Amino acid sequence: MLHGTLNWVPVTAVFSLIVLGCIYFLWATAKDELSPQEDQGVLISAAQSAPNSTLQQRQLYTRAVYETFVKHPETDHVFQLDIPGQTLAGMVLKPWSERKATASKLLPLVQGELAQIAGLRAAVFQPPALPGAFGLPVQFVIQTTESFETLNEVASSLKQEAQGSGMFFFVDNDLRYDLPQSTIVIDRELTAQLGLTMKDVGGALSSLVGGGYVNYFSFHDRAYKVIPQVQQVDRLNADQLRGTYIRAANGEAIPLSTVVHITTKTVPQSLNRFQQQNAATISGVPFIGVTQGDALAYMQDLAARTLPQGYSVDYAGPSRQYVQESSALLFTLLFALIIIFLALAAQFESFRDPVIILISVPMSICGALIFVNLFGTLNIGAVSLNIYTKVGLVTLIGLISKHGILIVEFANNLQRQGSSKREAVEKAAGIRLRPILMTTGAMVLGVVPLLIASGAGAVSRFNMGLVIATGVAIGTMFTLFVVPAMYVLLAEDHSKRAADDALPAPGGHASTH
Repeated sequence: MLHGTLNWVPVTAVFSLIVLGCIYFLWATAKDELSPQEDQGVLISAAQSAPNSTLQQRQLYTRAVYETFVKHPETDHVFQLDIPGQTLAGMVLKPWSERKATASKLLPLVQGELAQIAGLRAAVFQPPALPGAFGLPVQFVIQTTESFETLNEVASSLKQEAQGSGMFFFVDNDLRYDLPQSTIVIDRELTAQLGLTMKDVGGALSSLVGGGYVNYFSFHDRAYKVIPQVQQVDRLNADQLRGTYIRAANGEAIPLSTVVHITTKTVPQSLNRFQQQNAATISGVPFIGVTQGDALAYMQDLAARTLPQGYSVDYAGPSRQYVQESSALLFTLLFALIIIFLALAAQFESFRDPVIILISVPMSICGALIFVNLFGTLNIGAVSLNIYTKVGLVTLIGLISKHGILIVEFANNLQRQGSSKREAVEKAAGIRLRPILMTTGAMVLGVVPLLIASGAGAVSRFNMGLVIATGVAIGTMFTLFVVPAMYVLLAEDHSKRAADDALPAPGGHASTH
């Protein structure tokens, strides 16, 4: 019996190492994201036109976006919000029962159509499935203490690499040197010679292009502002100001070009800072099938290979939420395992029995991760490591532990009745086989509605149901073979302890408990 017991040691040790190695490999290679993308019946478009575009041009762009949305039969209605420099639009889809195409299928089509609108840069994305940050799914921040000019070169190079990777529908850099800025330089000496002051020239320019009102006038019992300003056709660009006239001290009209010089250069629309450093954010929308974790992992690898010294990376928006919450969920999984171990240690008054009971947990997690990787690789059901699958793994710990508790508790009682460890665990596994299989069958059948769900919320339910069903089924199989083997190796010999307690105590009386 002892020789047969020792034969289990290398087999169990090697098998445990293989399973643990598989868990690390399967976890590291699985697609990772905060939550799977759900069809919420809406597509959001964030579009930007040229910084010097006029109101009429922006209205044309807005109309083009609207026409692109409404020509799809799945569109129910459209909402749009125009703000200076940006147009936000929403394509609200019909209910699930009234359309065939999902939001994920429509997204690449709409993105391609909006890309054909000349003069407009538009990104189409689905709103996050979880509350919190809003915006494009990938927001990769590059920060440094160097100048914005140098940062712009580095960020533009990184953006081009990301665009050519084939992982993104849309990539943008918020540090853009594309805003033309004209500076009016006044010739002070010539202005003085003509009898003018700086106030005269500045006042003339302010009244021509400033847009401020000077008074009100009443018309049909309503008050209207009086705004002195050059007509729009005469102020479309800075050079047109040269043809305007100002009045000299002698009353003569003098062309503005006589006393001013206009210089034009390109400046950034905005200079952003992140964590008190100069920053540029690379934003993007990954292709369907490329998870948020895959896209960020690519950007991290690209930054590690290309960023010069003195640059660091951070995250914003949904990407920041993903990075923070993913690590928190992993710690939650570890703490759940520790708490269950301590509860079992208190219940069995032993640190050995919880180890035996929980030995099947890695087996069940390994079985669940096999299907997560397989379905993720085949793009079936949008399966990935996300908040729902990790909640399923936490649930799996409790479900699988119950199988081990049934065997260990029954085997300990048989030992106290005089059976050896091996005999006790063999009898316990046989007697408790039916309850274990009934529990497994009930759990697997209980999550079948999650696996066959359709419509809104089906993706998240499928992710959780897949982990629980496969983890419980495979974990049960391992429990019936691995737990008895580990019990023989690690469990305390209760039969020997019971025999020692039955020996007569000093004085000739048997001790009783």
